[in-house]
Amino acid sequence: MAPTAILGDIQAGTGLNAIGAGLLTGLPILLFAVATPLATRTIGRWGSEATVLACLAGVLAGTVLRSVGPGWLVLAGTAVIGLSLTLGNIVVPVIIRREVPWDRVSLATGLYSAGMNVGSMATLLGTGPLAAAVGWRWALALWGVLTVIGLGYWTALVRRRIRSGPAPSGGDGSSGGPDAADAATPAERPIDTRPPPRFRRVMWLLVIAFSGQSAGYFTTTTWLPSILSDSQGLDTAGSGATASLFQVAAIVGALGVPLLAARTRPWVPMAAVAVLWLSLPVGLLLVPEAYALWSVTGGVAQGGGFTAIFSIIARMARTDREAASGSAWVQTGGYLAATVAPPAAGWLHTTTEGWTAPILLVLGATLAFTVAGLLAARASVRPPSA
Repeated sequence: MAPTAILGDIQAGTGLNAIGAGLLTGLPILLFAVATPLATRTIGRWGSEATVLACLAGVLAGTVLRSVGPGWLVLAGTAVIGLSLTLGNIVVPVIIRREVPWDRVSLATGLYSAGMNVGSMATLLGTGPLAAAVGWRWALALWGVLTVIGLGYWTALVRRRIRSGPAPSGGDGSSGGPDAADAATPAERPIDTRPPPRFRRVMWLLVIAFSGQSAGYFTTTTWLPSILSDSQGLDTAGSGATASLFQVAAIVGALGVPLLAARTRPWVPMAAVAVLWLSLPVGLLLVPEAYALWSVTGGVAQGGGFTAIFSIIARMARTDREAASGSAWVQTGGYLAATVAPPAAGWLHTTTEGWTAPILLVLGATLAFTVAGLLAARASVRPPSA
């Protein structure tokens, strides 16, 4: 999503200063946090299928904008992409809750998480060579082809569903659209549509867990190459290659959590992820020369942590509305932490003139994930009522 591999080319081609270049990477994350109310209202008004179409259309529009314009339009296109992906972040757990059997929610969430990591790696590895071959504008624009394919596929899928059966589900999980509940007779209307207390308690715990997950992930992604360069003497290529292990290993975690969940108690995958997350900062502090191992274990954890957290939301939510609101709460807290944590780590590094304090910040984030995540997993063991 963020064109980190060609930031220098974009700055040279548009005249963006360092602040503008920083916004290219930080603006989408901030929008993930602050635009979630828009996403939940969109799902409630338009339904899940139309929200996915809006997400894909927005990503395509943003891709075109930041590929053709001057610096301010590049930033505007990035903002459009961030807003659009916010819709996708919230609506995916809604669709998983509605379409996937309860016992396969973890697998579906894991496949989604693994797909995101594969896409991120493909973009990271492919954009640089494309820019060298055709220029940075075309390198950004060409990724829009994948969005066009996704938009065409989803449009055809929605049309087929409309022809073959009831209208797509609305915000309350009914088959008659977001206003179906208003058309129901008084006897058919639910007396209390508020989420039950147990659901609200678990969502607050997941807010803390995902805040720890996001703070740990984005701080590590931002600063691990610098940590390895300064503490282990690695050159740019070596530190970048080791840091990429952190991204690649996420696929193992995303797919491993569902396999573990199918064979163990619900809290066991969360505990396994927590141990692996903690191994990253603890390992870098105590045995820093084994940095490659800690990059892998931390990478497995960050992929598995996302799957574990959002599987709980999809399993516990009784309606589309609950799935959307729970996902929105969790992501708002998590991405706010992601916005604040990397700059805080940079400030700690500058203030202390070392990397111990930033690594301790990652340790604190992973401890928050561990405690809140385990409590949430244990509290969510019972399947939701119909």
